[in-house]
Amino acid sequence: MARRTRAEMEETRLLLLDTARKIFCKQGYAEASMDDLTAQAGLTRGALYHHFGDKKGLLSAVVAQIDAEMDARLQTISDTIDDPWLAFSMRCHTYLEMALEPEIQRIIMRDARAVFSDKMTELPTHCVTSMSNMIDKLMDNKILIATNSKMLALFIYGSLEATALWIANSSDGETQLEQAKSTLDILLNSLRV
Repeated sequence: MARRTRAEMEETRLLLLDTARKIFCKQGYAEASMDDLTAQAGLTRGALYHHFGDKKGLLSAVVAQIDAEMDARLQTISDTIDDPWLAFSMRCHTYLEMALEPEIQRIIMRDARAVFSDKMTELPTHCVTSMSNMIDKLMDNKILIATNSKMLALFIYGSLEATALWIANSSDGETQLEQAKSTLDILLNSLRV
């Protein structure tokens, strides 16, 4: 049997991730069968075990992929909006809006929290650091009141995360989102100089 090339291995890995994302989003992690998943991908269970270890390892990789995409979307806002206050505010709004996207809502906000509940209490330091850096720039430009930027980032990030979970698990997410965004604006504007 011929050895598979790196490109072929990566193609298999990406196919498993893509298939898992669709199935986890549609059926949820608990209802997703590894046999159905590998059959839909046209692969064997061995391929799944080789690349991800098990179903939980596959979910972990899917979550990492979606998290990276979310981070990239938020970074694009910072990279394309010149006004630092508007960029900061838009990033916060966008994070809340993502809670209604079916894939993020189901996989990130629900299933990942249930499956990885022991890890969900860990502080997402890269998010807090990124927000703290933006807050430092806003304070340097005399847009925000001077305070401990890391502590303020913790408060804002914690509020955003809890609110996004509330929106994702709400029976009327659109209404909750609009209420959350208007309240967020009041909160953020109260921090301005």
